[in-house]
Amino acid sequence: MPDSQEPESIRLRIRREAGGLLGRLREATAPLLAGLRDHRAWHWASERWATSRWFRFGGYALAGFVALNLLLWIAVTRNLPSADSLLTYQPPLPTMVRGVNGEIVYSYARERRVQLRFVDFPKPLINAYLSAEDKTFWSHGGVDYTGLAGAVIDFATKVGSDERAKGGSTITQQVAKNILLTNEYSVVRKLKEMILARRIESVLTKQQILELYLNEIPLGRQSFGVQAAARAYFNKDVGELQLHEDAFLAILPKAPEKYGRANFASQAIERRNWVLDQMVKNGAIDAATADQAKAQPLGIVARRAETYDPSTGYFVEEVRRRLIAEYGEKAEDGPNSIYAGGLWVRTSLDPQLQKAAQDALQAGLMRYHAGRGWAGPIAHVDIDPDAWQGQLVTLNKSISYKDWRVGLVLSRAGGQGTIGFADGTTAPLIGLPDAMKSGDVIAAGPAGGKAWSVRAIPSVSGGMAVQDPRSGRVLALQGGFDAGLDSFNRATQAMRQPGSTIKPFVYGTGLDYGMTPASEVLDGKFCVYQGARFGQKCFVNFGGNSAGSGNHTLRWGLEQSRNLMTVRIASEAGMDHVVKQIERVGIGKYPPYLAFALGAGDTTVLQMSNAYSALANNGIQYAASTIDFVQDRNGKVIWRADTRRCNTCNMANWDGKPMPRLASRGKQTIDPRTAYQVVHMLEGVITRGTAVVLKDLNLPLFGKTGTTTGPTNVWFAGGSQNIVSAVYIGYDQPRSLGGYAQGGTFAAPIFKQLVQSTRNRWDTRPFVAPSDVHMVKIDRISGRRVFDGTPSDDPKSSVIWEAFKADAEAKRSTGLEDLAKQRDALIAAMRRGSRVQTGGTAAAKPDASAAPDAAPSIAPEAAVVTQ
Repeated sequence: MPDSQEPESIRLRIRREAGGLLGRLREATAPLLAGLRDHRAWHWASERWATSRWFRFGGYALAGFVALNLLLWIAVTRNLPSADSLLTYQPPLPTMVRGVNGEIVYSYARERRVQLRFVDFPKPLINAYLSAEDKTFWSHGGVDYTGLAGAVIDFATKVGSDERAKGGSTITQQVAKNILLTNEYSVVRKLKEMILARRIESVLTKQQILELYLNEIPLGRQSFGVQAAARAYFNKDVGELQLHEDAFLAILPKAPEKYGRANFASQAIERRNWVLDQMVKNGAIDAATADQAKAQPLGIVARRAETYDPSTGYFVEEVRRRLIAEYGEKAEDGPNSIYAGGLWVRTSLDPQLQKAAQDALQAGLMRYHAGRGWAGPIAHVDIDPDAWQGQLVTLNKSISYKDWRVGLVLSRAGGQGTIGFADGTTAPLIGLPDAMKSGDVIAAGPAGGKAWSVRAIPSVSGGMAVQDPRSGRVLALQGGFDAGLDSFNRATQAMRQPGSTIKPFVYGTGLDYGMTPASEVLDGKFCVYQGARFGQKCFVNFGGNSAGSGNHTLRWGLEQSRNLMTVRIASEAGMDHVVKQIERVGIGKYPPYLAFALGAGDTTVLQMSNAYSALANNGIQYAASTIDFVQDRNGKVIWRADTRRCNTCNMANWDGKPMPRLASRGKQTIDPRTAYQVVHMLEGVITRGTAVVLKDLNLPLFGKTGTTTGPTNVWFAGGSQNIVSAVYIGYDQPRSLGGYAQGGTFAAPIFKQLVQSTRNRWDTRPFVAPSDVHMVKIDRISGRRVFDGTPSDDPKSSVIWEAFKADAEAKRSTGLEDLAKQRDALIAAMRRGSRVQTGGTAAAKPDASAAPDAAPSIAPEAAVVTQ
């Protein structure tokens, strides 16, 4: 059969089959229709239909009415939500963030709600709501038809006016509206609400409906549900409310934003007392109890934003970013939404260390900025005289430094003006800089009396991270001067050159490849041929010294942060090995150019802190983590940082079995012997090196300073056995900090303040050497072994304990008299400076067969001078 005939054949078959079906239907209904035709009513109706025009008109009208109702029913019920969905309904709940001690430190939410079970709601509170909203709740089937009739009459009397008719909705209807429908004010929505209410009553018990209602109802002040409202209006839990407070909460569904305001207090009291009267009428309380409750004032607390410790701002913002990356930001993204999923997030935040880190960094930035004057406004707005408060609130700027506040310059005349604050108050402003103008958003502090004066927020910024090296847990993050001004986290997001803080990993690579802390390396001229294009590059020490000071031990070179010694060590150990070690500890992935041995590559404060954690922990390194675990709203752990499994923890019989032990999460990124040797040398940085400002802390600390070319950034990284920290200072748009700025003078004092304010948290035990590291007495200057001297804590002591790997102990020995002569000669040579014979040599040129522009051993554009 041709293709063109196929569709017609199919149509014919369909018509044939449909005709057969209709025939069978007629056969099946024929007896019924015959019975109807034989009935008297049928004969009477047939006669009337044939003879009466009005009868036919009534029939048509009835049919039209039925059809109209059918169409209306279809229109209303089409796409109507299923009442069954309430069985699994989960209301939007805030995500609660807890610190290391389990206390709530912050919450992420668009709606403030605390979900309770029906048994948790006090009976007086339930009675108050039933008396105010739905006194027949326990008896109706979802719709109160008496109340509905009253609502219809009220609606009819108010048609055409601006007044809104009373709803007449039962609690079940309000559940349908609040959860399944919208707040649209229309007859169609009302019909949908009634239909759903009937369906809900067939799906849920009365207790379940009331539980949904009391958890979901909007009650003003951004609170949803009675528990959130109890906290918002009375700063109590529902179980602590008194009867007059229960009655007040019961009036809020009608006008949640009205009755919570002071200027509507009389109306609120009147409405509250009406609820109490209704409770008496319904038999919930007696008249004497109601009178006693009526005598009470409203007692609502002033409206206030939910407050948390402002020092946690940068930390909780970092946690939020990590949660967004894991679960998504929008409420529609599923049950683990950050703003609606009701997650419980246990973090590693230590409130004491976080506050100390904020205070220390703020103090350090203020010290640097001292005397530099006003650096400009936080922001600028075009002032609307009638809405300036809203403009200021919308900016969402705050400050938690001392008694400072963020305000808006409303006007100025000469050196004086008026400042407005977010709470709507204004005050005189004095000491205005010439560059300040109306509309500037600034920081101000009390100046005596009612006046305020301008405060200068530092234009320089910085970041600080504090970690537990034994677990990788981040205990504190401070990403700038104040999180209320700027959410950019310079501890985790800013990429900066670390300068000399990278040198310990260069020296560690040298120790891995045959050197010892006592090995002598030339601090002298060091040049590298970079090919025909770039020629020869010569390095210099900090301060521009390219001549050096002769041969010195690795310890001395690290303590004094000598660039020439560092690049020579990197060259001898091999830059390939150096950059691999730097990558292994997570600082960054760099090409094998010598400039990266001096900190030319970018990294973050947290990455540097985590790298130093490996040194403090015998070379074992853990991934940095701010979140310990995440639970869903039901308490189930859905994510954890520690994913190890204990397969033998649930054995039925423990007799004679060894204790189960989890595998280590840490990764051995540094040889434990090397790690201890580096830490031992870095203790000398604090005893007699570039971080000597920390010596008077009298704690077993290690650390290293860093200063990059310019100097544009200054650093310090270090710590103890149980706490490690890294800190840097620099401008967001890199520029010079001034020639006097060094890591030891600006960054190290910030670390010092952190330790001083949390001294009881820092381990007082000395670092312990691995079993295959031997402590040997050596001469500190020459590195030679001695037998008749006694090491002391004096930083000028000529004899010290030095750490050697068991197979690399110092073999040379000498007496004290010889040591004294050698030391005197070396010191004299150092004093002569440039007259010292450095023996510096340039690297040999490549042979002619090499490409003229082959990759040089230093990237010229990345060259830095560090300390």
